[in-house]
Amino acid sequence: MTIRVLLADDQALLRSAFRVLVDSEPDMEVVGEASDGAEAVRLAREERADVVLMDIRMPGTDGLAATRLISADPGLAHVRVVMLTTFEVDEYVVQSLRAGASGFLGKGSEPDELLNAIRVAAAGDALLSPAATKGLIAKFLAQGGDDDHDPARAERLEALTVREREVLVQVAGGHSNDEIAERLEVSPLTVKTHVNRAMAKLGARDRAQLVVIAYESGLVRPRVE
Repeated sequence: MTIRVLLADDQALLRSAFRVLVDSEPDMEVVGEASDGAEAVRLAREERADVVLMDIRMPGTDGLAATRLISADPGLAHVRVVMLTTFEVDEYVVQSLRAGASGFLGKGSEPDELLNAIRVAAAGDALLSPAATKGLIAKFLAQGGDDDHDPARAERLEALTVREREVLVQVAGGHSNDEIAERLEVSPLTVKTHVNRAMAKLGARDRAQLVVIAYESGLVRPRVE
């Protein structure tokens, strides 16, 4: 199945470069280009996009606001957003994940990394660029302290089984299903089942949302170095 990609960036030259790269792949195609967030939301709906490469900083409606709008629209529940940022450690990264983005990628990433990001997001997995450490999300969330924890989400964790909580902790650590399976001595399929059940119970769109929930609920405590 062809992955339908929408490009949202206020720099036409960058969009053109991304279009050439994406359209060169047999399993994906660019279905639209947007120069601001409002246009991105409209095109995501009209063009039935699967993945949106969204620049965080754009004039008018920025990428963060656009991501919130996409995530809040039931008709766009299938759309995955990958945020593009000039700096790996961007103050808006965690806000983007909270808003519903599946992950983020630096604009200076290699072509293969960008293409892989699109495939990972389309598959519903969380995406953290190779240059980002596993503790990045925790670092930003730690800035809010204990007051940043969401009591409502903490209560929702009660719906999880002991094993689902264990898997959620591993997901928050940035581990893949195969790595979690090895750590917990179960099959990758079993891990996938637990992850899917946790997402359903917690109302998470994808693994990226599970990571944020794990920290915001206080299940996993940030390590500040």
